[in-house]
Amino acid sequence: MGGLTDVRARRPVLVVGAGPVGLVVACELLQQGVPVRVVDAGRGHTAHSRANVVWPRNLELLDRIGVTEELLDTGHRLAGTAFYSRGRRLATAWMSRLPDSPYPFALTLSQNDTEGVLRRRLAALGGTVEQGVRLTSLDNAADGPAVKLEHEDGRTEELEPAWLVGADGAHSTVRKELGIGYDGPPVDVSFAITDARLTTTLSEDLSHYCYAPSGAMVLGPMGGGVHRIALNVPHDAYDEDSPPPREMFQRVVDDRAAGRSRVEELLWSGSFRVRVRIASAFRSGRCFLAGDAAHVISPAGGQGMNTGMQDAFNLAWKLSGVLRGEFGEPILDSYDAERRAVSHAVARSTALLTKAGLVDTPAKVALRDAAFTAADRTGLFQRRFAPQLSQTDVSYDGDRHPRMPLRVSPGPAAADRGRVAPRLDGGGWPTIDRDRHTVLLWPGTRTPPEDWRRTGDRIRRELPDGTPVLDLTRAVPRGLARALGPRPTVAVVRPDGHLLARVDPRNPQDTTRLLARAAHLRSRP
Repeated sequence: MGGLTDVRARRPVLVVGAGPVGLVVACELLQQGVPVRVVDAGRGHTAHSRANVVWPRNLELLDRIGVTEELLDTGHRLAGTAFYSRGRRLATAWMSRLPDSPYPFALTLSQNDTEGVLRRRLAALGGTVEQGVRLTSLDNAADGPAVKLEHEDGRTEELEPAWLVGADGAHSTVRKELGIGYDGPPVDVSFAITDARLTTTLSEDLSHYCYAPSGAMVLGPMGGGVHRIALNVPHDAYDEDSPPPREMFQRVVDDRAAGRSRVEELLWSGSFRVRVRIASAFRSGRCFLAGDAAHVISPAGGQGMNTGMQDAFNLAWKLSGVLRGEFGEPILDSYDAERRAVSHAVARSTALLTKAGLVDTPAKVALRDAAFTAADRTGLFQRRFAPQLSQTDVSYDGDRHPRMPLRVSPGPAAADRGRVAPRLDGGGWPTIDRDRHTVLLWPGTRTPPEDWRRTGDRIRRELPDGTPVLDLTRAVPRGLARALGPRPTVAVVRPDGHLLARVDPRNPQDTTRLLARAAHLRSRP
């Protein structure tokens, strides 16, 4: 198998765009010893930072690159999301009651703060962002892309990267140069948005979705008395030269919000129009699209940045594995299939949430309110909507590859290739290998079979040397026990924490064959 010396000798992967998605891709690759160039057309940090929530599933994945703890130190934790109609509480999706995540809360912080944490991690891994460098053309040849870059001083550069990741936003030059279509369902809504100092009677531990006949509004606490306020407005009501004023936000808060709130000061405000779009392909040859370059969805539910980050994680572990020789190139085909399907599902769910907030006839309002209330009282809202909002329900290829309730080890830096063995953390959550499939030996929820220890030994002997293996006990968190099932099983888990497959422990050779198939044959001997 090829080593990291071979990887460093290769041409770098070019990441176009240094928002959260591009930064995650770069950090993932750099910590595997894969050379990366990150270029950004000059967006830098802006005061107008729309994405402000990180959901539990992404907190799990961000552990892969070792930034979750710093994000937790920076952000404000939310126990859940409450929904109201004309001031009356209808339902609540509780993150704090999720049984299957080591991070049972949402985290609010500005996108600028998120990017700051990611940029510091990038620098620690030896990476930099080349600011003011714009991709101007792309020839997607069969043997790899050829690009032209234009620097801020007018200098041009021609480059042939090994692979290219376009994370350059909704108006992606990469996508346009590749000729990939960008269409979507008929959702077209404009929003006014602000981060404001707010005096309110509403809980600081919940985000608040407030519906009224005049429209919808979200109040999201960010800590320190600052709240994100977002509300629908008519198209073209505001622009860069005429941003939405404090008086307008106060008027709408009085009309739509539950409780009593006073908008004291706007830290910034702006408006934007959302037209839902999804690329017709997320891969073309050695080029990939991720984040807004691949999909723009309704901001309802705060799913956009989180969905983009999951693109980044899904792509990066596969691409780095191919470049290290762990996996064959065919595994990269699954990126398009898996992430495009998820993007369509998220677009549908957020479109429904958007439409739910904009119903205005008495009959439709009554129907919506009754449905929310009934779902909350029966527990359906918590069982179905909370996992959807938290993105802990993401599964690939239908239900074949569900996300498993696990932690992923950030592992060593590329300079130190000693492995961090799978283990149980202090809360009993299994921590799996970041780079390779991990084999979990699960004895079931009942008394283990008498020969379980010998069964585990036989499985270990059959596995390739160095395969990460973790023995579990019935003491794991109940959400994981439920996911693994009542019977003894061998669960093979992908590096991103999704189940690859379950295998009968009585047939140890089946696990070895599964791992070989998963690698699609190694790309180097």
